[in-house]
Amino acid sequence: MNRESETRAGSDVRVSIEPLVERSLDPNVVGFLHRPAVSTRDAIVLTHGAGSNCRTELLLALAEAFAEAGMLVLRCDLPYRQRSPQGPPKPGSAERDRAGLGNAVLALREIAQGRIFLGGHSYGGRQSSILAASRPELVEGLLLLSYPLHPPRKPQQLRTQHFPQLRTPALFVHGTRDPFGSEAELTEAVRLIPARTSLLFLAGAGHDLKGGKGAEATHVRSVRERFVEFFAGG
Repeated sequence: MNRESETRAGSDVRVSIEPLVERSLDPNVVGFLHRPAVSTRDAIVLTHGAGSNCRTELLLALAEAFAEAGMLVLRCDLPYRQRSPQGPPKPGSAERDRAGLGNAVLALREIAQGRIFLGGHSYGGRQSSILAASRPELVEGLLLLSYPLHPPRKPQQLRTQHFPQLRTPALFVHGTRDPFGSEAELTEAVRLIPARTSLLFLAGAGHDLKGGKGAEATHVRSVRERFVEFFAGG
């Protein structure tokens, strides 16, 4: 692994951030590792949505928040983003993106000493949940941010085919103004999942999980607190 270290100050805890590149795996694992000053031994992989990358404000804020809470965090670029710096995933790329997520978990498991979680925003979360449905032993839990339940204005095109096979505990975080699914639609859809689930709705937030002025920091704290509460004690 190729790493270069830097240290940034959090709100009250200093967190080490290291670029991580693992080219011995195919697909490669490319991203940033956030090491907590005091570890809980747990770790999480975080990835991005379609058309984005692991440097988004949302992923960076969440990674710092989780690391400050004692978790080892790997935020990484999906294979489609490694191939091209811009644009959405190409048709047919989802399977390779899921393989990349599996490799990211594998790379993190070599470093972490405790439980491993997997999370993603929108497309990244959807692929994480599909991967977990096919490999229930892969991670101990899922963090699904702005799950794209259906395309905007197309509620009949539900993306829930794998939900009945999903046996990994999952925390869904959703904005109340997200056009990819309403509170009622997501609440109903999650009932298809046989695993333990929790829903956190962020008032006024859209698909990017931003709200009004000053709301983003509050939302990040809410996500961290609900995650710690939901997965406490395994």
